[in-house]
Amino acid sequence: MKILLNTFCGLCLCSLLAAGCKEKDMSMKMNNPHNIRGVISYKRSFNDLNAVQLKAAKSLGISPVADREAASELIGRLTEIKSCDLYDVDSLTHSVPYLVPRASALLDTIGHAFLDSLENKGLNPNKIIVTSVLRTKDDVKRLRRRNLNASANSCHSYGTTFDVSWKRFAKVEDPDGRPMQDVGADTLKLVLSEVLRDMRKLNRCYVKYELKQGCFHITVR
Repeated sequence: MKILLNTFCGLCLCSLLAAGCKEKDMSMKMNNPHNIRGVISYKRSFNDLNAVQLKAAKSLGISPVADREAASELIGRLTEIKSCDLYDVDSLTHSVPYLVPRASALLDTIGHAFLDSLENKGLNPNKIIVTSVLRTKDDVKRLRRRNLNASANSCHSYGTTFDVSWKRFAKVEDPDGRPMQDVGADTLKLVLSEVLRDMRKLNRCYVKYELKQGCFHITVR
């Protein structure tokens, strides 16, 4: 009887330990990164200068608008972008969240491809963050008062161009509330660079690596 009782207690203890381990495994989603290469050089890989991007912007975009009220009147020719499942829009201080439909579609594609790439590489989901979009003439004036290096003839004036941060990303929370292991910004930057490299090779966009601004400056083609 004593042997049977000890055996039963042992089985119960093993069951409890196994259940505890399973619960612990389920409580934390672990990253298993693989096949992350990035690009050889950010500067060399993404060196499309303002003159090249400006030519595309003028060809595919709207005429620069005076202020934000004028921009809002162009809904139809412009698409309003908002934080969604594919990307987050930052708190914009010198731009308004509008893009021409072609550029809006490109942003969707980049956001979707980035999430897919993270999943394929065994990384937890993160969204890109859009930091600058359409700039009105008033926005450009205010920005140049603050930053003398800002271009007076900006691609952002045409609704074809947006900036995506390579310093910050938006972690996607688990729908069941389980904690998720963080992915470092450097790793996410590598994955994003692969996505942008592929988009650029497909002639979908021009890309400039902005070191001081901490972003990729992207114009639709």
